[in-house]
Amino acid sequence: MHPDRFYPIVDTIAWVERLAKLGVRTLQLRAKELDQTAARELVRDALKAVEGTKCEIVVNDYWQAAIAEGADHVHLGQEDIETADTSTIKKAGLTLGISTHDHDELEIAMRHKPDYVALGPIYETTLKKMRFAPQGYARITEWKKLIGKIPLVAIGGIKLEHAKDIFAAGADSIAVVSDVTSNPNPDARIRDWLAHTRA
Repeated sequence: MHPDRFYPIVDTIAWVERLAKLGVRTLQLRAKELDQTAARELVRDALKAVEGTKCEIVVNDYWQAAIAEGADHVHLGQEDIETADTSTIKKAGLTLGISTHDHDELEIAMRHKPDYVALGPIYETTLKKMRFAPQGYARITEWKKLIGKIPLVAIGGIKLEHAKDIFAAGADSIAVVSDVTSNPNPDARIRDWLAHTRA
């Protein structure tokens, strides 16, 4: 399945290398405010960093750089969809994931025939100011019914302790940021996530 059940999101090559070495199978590279040259360089370095591992890179936002550098996967937020050429992304053979926060955004996402849909924030998140209240488990179940066989990724303030209930509510994958990157022992946390999601 793409993405893998454990789907960490990081912003540096050092994190990419670390996660790939620990056996992570899908990660998202999300770095903001880059110009096209810097974006291409970052994507190129990330793809090189996972060579010889089972880790797949999902490029957030920079779809042109992803296509140019031969990446296989792209993720777009709602604001990115407005300017992205999703038909070019599809023609280039990349998978496409799209973020959603409410019914209008889900409707927009579905028009672009995504390979997976992300729903968030499930909990309060400190990483970015959200204009949406926490979604809760009932919304996960509702979204899964609405999108059917398309994989559903839950995101936003999720910790390993929540994983069992989130999967039970209908999520296929969990995207994780601070539970890994802000953890005092990230390697141990990553191993615990991998053990839980592969059990």
